[in-house]
Amino acid sequence: MKERLVVIPTYNEIENIEAIIRKVFSLPESFDVLIVDDGSPDGTAQRVRDLQDEFPTSAPTRRLHLLERRGKLGLGTAYIDGFKWALSRGYQYLFEMDADFSHNPEDLIKLYYACSTEKPTRADVAVGSRYIKGVNVVNWPMGRVLMSYFAGVYVRFITGMSIMDPTAGFVCYRADVLEVILHNPIKFVGYAFQIEMKFTCWKYGFRIAEVPIIFTDRTRGVSKMSSKIFKEAVFGVLQMKISSFFRHYIPRKEAAQKAQEPVNAL
Repeated sequence: MKERLVVIPTYNEIENIEAIIRKVFSLPESFDVLIVDDGSPDGTAQRVRDLQDEFPTSAPTRRLHLLERRGKLGLGTAYIDGFKWALSRGYQYLFEMDADFSHNPEDLIKLYYACSTEKPTRADVAVGSRYIKGVNVVNWPMGRVLMSYFAGVYVRFITGMSIMDPTAGFVCYRADVLEVILHNPIKFVGYAFQIEMKFTCWKYGFRIAEVPIIFTDRTRGVSKMSSKIFKEAVFGVLQMKISSFFRHYIPRKEAAQKAQEPVNAL
């Protein structure tokens, strides 16, 4: 059975893509990788295809996968397409991670253990948190640190969640969680996507754990953050909260039973 898959969306990550793939494959635990590329004009997808020749290329031993999309369709839809691809192939633990080394691939193991260890406190969702133990961010200007930190304060105030880093993009989901929440549309595609995913998991009653990490800003390539993405998060949180009053979130056990119906896969 295929167990662990790291979904990495890319757009113009030619400077980082080979190094991040090799680092994931060097970990003591085995992780497969799915690159979801949005038509990068810099040749990111071609570099992934070249790397596939170095790794096993026949099922079921293939470890490096590529999903190509036409055009820049948004971070949220890239993850959702990647998750549906993975669920249709039987992966049990699915990870979100950036391509630029702002997330340390070695922390994948900590996220996996938080969701896989058989104990009463086992998490359904593990969040790589920058703020669960102080502020663990390296190389960001102070203005961006404050914007990110107080975005979390704002989200907690509006939603009622206690998650310290609701905008985090380094996450492990158990497959049964995604099978539940992807039966309903996730509306946001940018910064607010990360908030909506966690909010939906929380409303369904899934257990969310925060695992402390150190976030390091990229040293290669260009950030995709923009004022438009940030505004989506600010106003999207209000919209999301209001919409939740008119939506029925069935208990997690009933949701898990409903999730036996297959999610539409790519």
